[in-house]
Amino acid sequence: MLQNALTKNKSILEWVEKQVELVKPDKIVWIDGTDEQVEALRAEACSTGEIVKLNQEVLPDCYYHKTAVNDVARVEDRTLICSKREEDAGPTNHWMDPDKAYEMLYDIARDSYKGRTMYVIPYSMGPIGSPLAKVGIELTDSIYVVLNMIIMTRTGKAVLDTFGDESNDWVRGLHCRCDIDAEKRWICQFPEDNTIISVNSGYGGNVLLGKKCFALRIASYLGRKEGWMAEHMLILGIEKPDGEVKYICAAFPSACGKTNLAMLIPPEGYKAKGYKVWCVGDDIAWIRKGADGRLYAINPENGFFGVAPGTNMKSNPNALLSTQKGTIFTNVARNLDENTVWWESLDKNPPVNAMEWTGIETNGVEWKAEGKNLAHPNSRFTAPAKNCPCISSEFENPQGVPISAIVFGGRRAKLAPLVYQSRDWNHGVFVGSIMASETTAAAAGAVGVVRRDPMAMLPFCGYNMADYWQHWINIGAGLDPEKAPKIFNVNWFRKDDEGNFMWPGFGDNLRVLDWIIDRCEGKVDADETAIGFVPKAADINLEGIEDEVSAEQLKELLSVDVSLWGDEIAGIEEFYGKFDRLPEALVAELNTLKNNIK
Repeated sequence: MLQNALTKNKSILEWVEKQVELVKPDKIVWIDGTDEQVEALRAEACSTGEIVKLNQEVLPDCYYHKTAVNDVARVEDRTLICSKREEDAGPTNHWMDPDKAYEMLYDIARDSYKGRTMYVIPYSMGPIGSPLAKVGIELTDSIYVVLNMIIMTRTGKAVLDTFGDESNDWVRGLHCRCDIDAEKRWICQFPEDNTIISVNSGYGGNVLLGKKCFALRIASYLGRKEGWMAEHMLILGIEKPDGEVKYICAAFPSACGKTNLAMLIPPEGYKAKGYKVWCVGDDIAWIRKGADGRLYAINPENGFFGVAPGTNMKSNPNALLSTQKGTIFTNVARNLDENTVWWESLDKNPPVNAMEWTGIETNGVEWKAEGKNLAHPNSRFTAPAKNCPCISSEFENPQGVPISAIVFGGRRAKLAPLVYQSRDWNHGVFVGSIMASETTAAAAGAVGVVRRDPMAMLPFCGYNMADYWQHWINIGAGLDPEKAPKIFNVNWFRKDDEGNFMWPGFGDNLRVLDWIIDRCEGKVDADETAIGFVPKAADINLEGIEDEVSAEQLKELLSVDVSLWGDEIAGIEEFYGKFDRLPEALVAELNTLKNNIK
């Protein structure tokens, strides 16, 4: 059945043959990356109803898809790290013995491709041939998955041609839709085997195996083994008026404005001076030490897998504009009169003749008036990165971009100042390890509960998080302190005593990033506090927002309340208590904090 294979690589062919034997497809199609093949697959998926072709005049090459109602998001409790030893998965991952997991998954997957086609997707995470890139093969029985992977990664024959016939350094991925049975849905990573198996799901986060499964869970394990880092971080470039661009990596838990920051539009005053912001990546960064001793980052992805609701011309125009061509929309609402898409906050005009995300045809205005959503809250768009108006000219640079600063952040109403800098690399790792956000909606449980999400990696670290922190410390130990990125923490969500946000956010966040770059360049001084270095108020540019942020408010935004940090220590100790192999460097940093706030 493999007579049309696009490679002679023995390890690939043997593995594909083994999976063919397991799932028994009627037909095998290798994805070659040609436009002709893509068009044929789109036409086939439209003919079966798997996708719907949208208005080509308004949304050229755009398509709509809806998943099963029981399959609309990642399933963390069914996402497993299958390492030989449970302690290597760590206390924050769900674990299963690999032998047991394989047996369970093979039982579910057996014969599941009967009557179906197996699509073999060769793909590269990162620019093809880049020294920072990695190759994967995903097998799937879903054209929807194929079309999304073509957007999200570099796919096709060129990947295999560059990879060669001898290497075994590639990630195996098997996806089986099966019956979309939620009780038999599993997303399993086998880091020691370079293998991912996903069954009974059709939702992107569970089945686009290049994304979180490979680019974070497997890659984080590989990074530790090989001496690099896979991080849940955006990468952006800030171009100053003199034309020089400095690059920042930043990690935020969900609902903290990560995508908005990745595609930030400078405030008018900055724009007038010639400032520009360039997006290299909105979600994932692979970081490696270069020959010059600096850290370099690539975005391993080739597209954006964004949440649709809340995306509009005000909140994130660059993201919205990215979706206007070659995009697949999933679980949004449809405007049946215009054959276009709609979601909450896109605009204030829900379509009258609407189809809500489960397929019910309804009057959208009346539907919304009843307080119901037309689009699922986790509905998505998969858009090519090249569409983004602010995509960086360095996006395809195989060497990556040099990183000047690493930024962590969370949603804290009172605790963290607007921005502070760590004292050194290990202190920066500590700052990342204690990252947390306060819950904002009663629907998610009690409001104001602190949820720890170290480096925004809690659901995505492919091994024991204590070992992950140690890996960060080891990376830092191998860097010249003069060349290592400076590490910062930001908090756009500080509130006053009346519960109002004190910082305008969005484009104005550039004012803080500007200070961060100035600190990296040694252009401004800072005040040392119990938690790190805080800006001098005069060095935060308030020009143009004086009416929104007074000098008094800025002073409050930059203040550090030592008593609150005393309470925070108890939360840190409780969280650290989960780990029996906590790095000594982090224990030392915690003790320093305790001493500083006495």
